[in-house]
This record gives sequence, C-alpha cells and structure tokens, in this order.
Amino acid sequence: MQRSASAVVFAAGSALAAATVSSLGSARAPKVYQRLVTPRWAPPAGVFGPVWTALYTAIGVAGWRLWTRRAGRTTLGLHLGQLALNAAWPATFFVARRRTLSLAVVVALDGAIAAEIATAARRDPVAAGLLAPYLAWSLYATALTAAVRDPDNQPQRHDA
Repeated sequence: MQRSASAVVFAAGSALAAATVSSLGSARAPKVYQRLVTPRWAPPAGVFGPVWTALYTAIGVAGWRLWTRRAGRTTLGLHLGQLALNAAWPATFFVARRRTLSLAVVVALDGAIAAEIATAARRDPVAAGLLAPYLAWSLYATALTAAVRDPDNQPQRHDA
C-alpha cells in the first residue's frame, strides 16, 4: 500500500514538475505555432496538451520505477538530463526562436531518451517500455522542428 502511494506521489510530482517547467518555456507556443507554416503531417495545436499529459505521466512512473529499483547513477542521470533537455526545447524554439539551437536540443533529447531506455532496460524493462512512446514522440518532434517554416518567409533565427 505504501509503495503504491509513493508511486502515485512520485509520478504525479514528476509529471507536474516537468509540465510546469515546460509550460514556462512554451507559454507563447499556441500563438507561435499558429503562425508557423507546418507540413501536412503536423498535428493540430490541440493535440499537444493531451499527448504531453500522457507522456509526462509515463515519464514520472518510469522515473519512480527506476528510483525505487536503484537503477544506478547513469540511468538516473540520463533521466534528469532528458527532463532538462525537454524543458529547454520550448524555450529555444518558442521563446528565443532559435531554430538551429532548438533542433540541436531536440536531437540531444532523442539521444538522452534512447540512452536512458537502453540503460533502463537492463534494470527495469517496464520503465524502458514506458519511455518508448516518449522517444517516438520526441523523434516526431525532431522531424517537425526541422520541417516548420516562418510564414513571412523569414526563417527562425539560426545560430551563428
């Protein structure tokens, strides 16, 4: 019973913290996203909230499982690192509008999630499985980041 309660607290806390940090960087997201020229395969803006809610919940549960199973410093470090990269992407894309930097951040995020899944699979295959949809969505976000264009024929600022 106590273990179940701690799982709920850890998962909810992780999801809430990640969503809060990410939302700070993406407060301008709806307005910016609406202005972008997106490929046909881009989702409508209303899809992002429900998808991220589900993903953050899975990320939180995976993090709790890894923590309680003493997954090791490398795996837990990757978990924290990918959360930091996850929070950095909206700030670089929607706030700073630095397309090259945001693409570099999301590619690093893809690598961190993949590495976390690989290391987690040895200790807790369920946690690794919970992170798989997150990796798929992140890879999709990488392709979307690379494909979007500015509507005024002024590309987002590229880093020098």
